[in-house]
Amino acid sequence: MRTLHEIDALRQALNEARHRGKRIALVPTMGNLHAGHLALVTAARAQADLVVVTVFVNPLQFGLGEDLDAYPRTLAEDQAGLENAGCDLLFAPSTATLYPRGLDSLTRVSVPGVSEGLCGASRPGHFDGVATVVTLLFNLVQPDIACFGEKDYQQLAVIRQLVADLHFPVRIVGVPIVRAEDGLALSSRNGYLDAEQRARAPALYRTLQALKVALEQGAPVAQSIGAALEQLRERGFIPDYLEVRRAGDLGPLLDSSREVVILAAAKLGPTRLIDNLTARLPR
Repeated sequence: MRTLHEIDALRQALNEARHRGKRIALVPTMGNLHAGHLALVTAARAQADLVVVTVFVNPLQFGLGEDLDAYPRTLAEDQAGLENAGCDLLFAPSTATLYPRGLDSLTRVSVPGVSEGLCGASRPGHFDGVATVVTLLFNLVQPDIACFGEKDYQQLAVIRQLVADLHFPVRIVGVPIVRAEDGLALSSRNGYLDAEQRARAPALYRTLQALKVALEQGAPVAQSIGAALEQLRERGFIPDYLEVRRAGDLGPLLDSSREVVILAAAKLGPTRLIDNLTARLPR
């Protein structure tokens, strides 16, 4: 595995790979990698000749009061994990490399509609930051494939819409959530949980599972969501949202909606956890 930090070196390496006819896959990350990230690399490895992983803590997607400064930077550990997972090329640029003119006058990319509500409501500007850096990375890497985790379901929907609207020749691959044995969705932010909070955290997943069963058995959506929210509060969570949306475009449910996704975000102590499950409503 090669580790590069500068754009010119990245472009040279990728031009050589394309000249040899290699199929390129991209896995964008913010580092502090866990098994969920490495599953993205494995998925990319299965579908491409050259796997490029980016590690960049993107300041554009952090809002006021969020954990940009505290976000763990673990490049040495990330390098070891990525090499074992089959990464060919790691691109780890500095903020000055990607945003040489700074952030104030930077060109931004916005994806309306799908980025609104849910995490977009509680984290204003977050998805503009995601869309901007992903557009930049697509331009630099020009991958054939890009892999994103389904845990960040709204982010994945934003990226799919971005690619469709801007006609990027990139196939987006959604990779299933990787969970701990007790069901907690793996996340870099799980490391912020203390021992007592970590023991309670899987209740978020269990609540979504119970809601999925209720909905698939025909229980009223609004009533079922209300009961699930009460369960979360009883278990020590402070819910941000718990919604059921259409699985394809995250639009509001219609009478004809069958394939849906249950999406939740909730705080446990200072840590914000997100999770989702797909479900099929009965006719």
